[in-house]
Amino acid sequence: MHLSTRLILGGSQENTLLSCMGQADDGHEVMLAFGPIYGPEGSLLDRARSHGGIGTVEVPDLVRHISPVRDLRCRSRLRRLIREHRPDVVHTHSSKAGILGRMAARAEGVPAIVHTIHGLPFHPYQSRIRNGLYIALERMAASRCDAIVCVADAMRDQALAAGVGQPDLYSTIYSGMETESFMHADFDPVEWRARHGLRPEDFVVGTVARLAELKGHDDLLKIMQGRLLAEESVKLLWVGDGYRGAQLRRQVERLGLADRVVFTGALPPDQMPAVMHSIDLLAHPSLREGLPRTVPQALLSGTPVVAYDVDGTREAVIDGETGRLLAPGDIDGLARSILRAQSDPGSEGRLAQRGRERCRRMFPARRMVEELEGLYRSILERKTRGGQPR
Repeated sequence: MHLSTRLILGGSQENTLLSCMGQADDGHEVMLAFGPIYGPEGSLLDRARSHGGIGTVEVPDLVRHISPVRDLRCRSRLRRLIREHRPDVVHTHSSKAGILGRMAARAEGVPAIVHTIHGLPFHPYQSRIRNGLYIALERMAASRCDAIVCVADAMRDQALAAGVGQPDLYSTIYSGMETESFMHADFDPVEWRARHGLRPEDFVVGTVARLAELKGHDDLLKIMQGRLLAEESVKLLWVGDGYRGAQLRRQVERLGLADRVVFTGALPPDQMPAVMHSIDLLAHPSLREGLPRTVPQALLSGTPVVAYDVDGTREAVIDGETGRLLAPGDIDGLARSILRAQSDPGSEGRLAQRGRERCRRMFPARRMVEELEGLYRSILERKTRGGQPR
């Protein structure tokens, strides 16, 4: 049984769904429980339901924000679900589902309880009070599971530095992706660009992220107003949607950049290979990540990458070897990197080709599914040897 807070279009959700799909294909009975899907970010529910062997259930009180009454109801509902389905493994994803799900699974005596950290809920860009609450909750939840999977070593290091669990609780299993669809995309990038108002001669800087705080869209607008304003062929392509969508669209209009910024809205995962092969450069100036899927997806497509050096990004992008890394907030460096990629595409393309080979080895979905299977079995075998009952 996998538990996820929201089954929207997002990196952690796609990771979870690919895990479910691979495990169902291997013959396991798989249940996917999730909270209400709402807002502009899109949904993965149809894809989950269309894949054989995955049962789905919505848990109405599994909401992202803190709500003591609904959280208590949610924990009770999760306990009932676990009693009904009696899973051998409960695997939780994201903070809210991770906290409530681990509590419910431990109370029901689930043999193997696993949590994946896709991104930590505490970070430097929110208040000390909120961070303190989240750290306390994560410490408590860590004591109620058998293993914590991290999508990047950086997540493990940050969690341990905050006193969340012990080192032997952690494993790094890189987030699986459908790598072949990016490496061998079969479509016409010129036609795809034309559908979005982009010309063959435009230098297209793509960003694939929710339109939300800390994702770097404001930094891109600053350089578009500044050093890139005179470079009329440079266009920004923003893929995704979110609660800041309307605000950012108004801001683009107010700055007079409507002809320089293209909004696609949320696109389904099967369109991501077309995006990555149609852009000239991926810019990912996000200030907070786990390991951003968009970065290895671009490299798998042979597309150069410039990104802020935060969290697990450096595990895919090695500065000067597979792409360009910048200090968070280095707006001048971001502008220079875009102009360098425009003026010397061959050099940046060679970096991307080295990144392609690295990511081909690191991120196949099959590898993730097999490593999770090994982790589950090691927990169950250890408990069987220890005489713990089913």
